[in-house]
Amino acid sequence: MGAVGARFPLQRMIRRALVALAVLLFIIPAAATAAQPKRIIAVGDLHGDYQAWLDIAHGAGLIDAGGHWAAGKTTFVQLGDIVDREPDSLKIVRSLQQLEKEAPRAGGKVVLVLGNHEAMNLLGDTRYTTPGEFAAFATANSASVRDRVYEQNRAAVEASARATNPALTPQQIRDAWMTQHPLGWVEHRLAWGPSGELGRWAISHPAVVKIDGTLFVHGGLSAEYVKLPMNELNNRVEAAMRAGDASNPTILDDPLGPLWYRGLVQADPDAQAVRAKLFPTEPHLSVDQEVDAVLSAYGAQRIVVAHTPDLKGIEFLSRGRLARIDTGNSRAYGGPLSWLEIVGGTMTPHTVVRSAQ
Repeated sequence: MGAVGARFPLQRMIRRALVALAVLLFIIPAAATAAQPKRIIAVGDLHGDYQAWLDIAHGAGLIDAGGHWAAGKTTFVQLGDIVDREPDSLKIVRSLQQLEKEAPRAGGKVVLVLGNHEAMNLLGDTRYTTPGEFAAFATANSASVRDRVYEQNRAAVEASARATNPALTPQQIRDAWMTQHPLGWVEHRLAWGPSGELGRWAISHPAVVKIDGTLFVHGGLSAEYVKLPMNELNNRVEAAMRAGDASNPTILDDPLGPLWYRGLVQADPDAQAVRAKLFPTEPHLSVDQEVDAVLSAYGAQRIVVAHTPDLKGIEFLSRGRLARIDTGNSRAYGGPLSWLEIVGGTMTPHTVVRSAQ
């Protein structure tokens, strides 16, 4: 009996040790997982080059062979200017829309930042929109739709044309208008209007976002605009996009605004002209001082911008606190295909070989 009684304390000790070991094995992996820094991938301007987008997305491990989200818990940030200059903007848009839905299912996230070319498309400024981009919207009914639009506006079109050249015939005016408005133009304009599918999609995206201490903005943040709280800045952009009024200047086309400002990466004569006119007594800040002001205003450690191409590759400025990541990804520029990886506050540039077409 004494031997049996002595066995029970030993069994209890073993059982307690096993329980403690199980708890330890449960806690250690969880703690290790929680300690892993988040991975952020940022990509600059794509400008209608779908193959460039695929090359970058595959290189960065964002998508699988079928084009579906493959990056797990990664946060992917695209810094705008998806459209214009090359023909396949709509294909890129559809890919990004798909990834926006798929990434959260894997614990990841897609953050699309508004670029000046998305705003231009919404406002009807199609100076850089290519024939292929219009053609992507064309249907079997596009010719008849375009004819109806012309007839509805014929009087105004003819009056405008004859104000320039009174000798033009109605047929000459019509032919010129048709050349200027290819098939798919009407559908493109409807889709990109403030109430259109792509217009509403663009409006839903921020102009500025902060993720884990990093600011992301398409053009840049000027000392003037960071006097606004970030949500107010985004609200102003959204309101201007919803209004869709190109007749008056707004934050969407302000050289000091977040979609256009270049002063953090190079001399910006347009911004300086606005400053001289509106803020003549304000002190001139160096780039480092302005970056200080931006980071301090929004409680950030670094800022990532696109918009201004640098065909040499991704560049770090202002003592490594500013990343300039528009490297001319689109064939319209012919720069290196690139993306920026941020892990634990460390920014690492990457490139991938461009696929042959």
